[in-house]
Amino acid sequence: MNLRRIFVLYIKEIIQGPKNFIFLFALLVPVVLTLLVTVVFGTYLTGQSRLGVVDLGSSMLPQLAGENQALSVRSYPSAGALKDAVERGALDMGVVLPADFDRQVGANDLARITVYIWGESQMQNRLILGSAMVHTMRKISGRPLPVEIEQVTLGQGNNVPWEKRLLPLIVLMAVLVAGTMIPATSLVTEKVKRTLTALNASPATMLDVFAAKGLLGITLSVLSATLTLFLNQAFGARPLLLLGVLTLGAVFSAALGIILGALAKDISTLFATIKILRILLFAPGIVYMFPEIPQWIGRIFPTYYIIQPVLEITQNNAGLAEIGQEFTILIGLIVVALGIITGLARRTQDAVAAA
Repeated sequence: MNLRRIFVLYIKEIIQGPKNFIFLFALLVPVVLTLLVTVVFGTYLTGQSRLGVVDLGSSMLPQLAGENQALSVRSYPSAGALKDAVERGALDMGVVLPADFDRQVGANDLARITVYIWGESQMQNRLILGSAMVHTMRKISGRPLPVEIEQVTLGQGNNVPWEKRLLPLIVLMAVLVAGTMIPATSLVTEKVKRTLTALNASPATMLDVFAAKGLLGITLSVLSATLTLFLNQAFGARPLLLLGVLTLGAVFSAALGIILGALAKDISTLFATIKILRILLFAPGIVYMFPEIPQWIGRIFPTYYIIQPVLEITQNNAGLAEIGQEFTILIGLIVVALGIITGLARRTQDAVAAA
């Protein structure tokens, strides 16, 4: 392989790529799915209910409310600024507290507060805010609730919200659709149009061609997955390690795409093959959606070793030691795939030369 030739071919792929529908499809599908899921489950940009406070005195309410992990609390300098923020949807609720609010609540006096509510806020956010406000005011008053609540959890105690269940599948789609489809369709198109013959007559080897197409798939795969995690606010505390895992996942995905592209005779054959493999590729994400399914089943599928380290890093703040086993297996899968690609490059070059 020659790095200069690979770079030239890579630039050519970047220029020609946006003309291909698959190029845009690979980038947009994970983003559209993310937005759809977050809108449906009410978690776009934040899973917290947004509360704004104007404190004309020195109330304990903003501090106590800020300790509630279900709330995102922000202070405003004036009632006008608070009202504007609620009107444009930056807050679900805004509260203006009088100067002696805590004293009035503590003395069981009538305390008048002004509350602004965004008309398009979700009902669940309003319920959370209302409950949190009552609980906070009880703390300020120093009087306990006149009831004792016994909480009984029914069903499984480890309830995982659906937006979190779907995240692994969406991330897998982001990595695999771009990484696999781009090099595979590009390579098959070159074969159908017989432009590989012209490339074979140039100084570039078939391995150079494969590398350039794979590099574009890797680039788009990492970009798509990073954007998906950004929209889901799921970067975690180790972004560099996460980026490294995503890159390895993109390399494996691109290698798979090159293998499929080298073996497929035309686009119809390629798409039929991908449809057959789809359940195998996305199976770990589907397994994660249903906790009642034994989670060890996901380990059977190679893409498990892409998504599991990502989940460990983003959700459990795992380091390299914690994901070492999956990390090592993923590298092993990449080495095997690259060995297959080397053999396919020789076979393809011989076939093109014979034609």
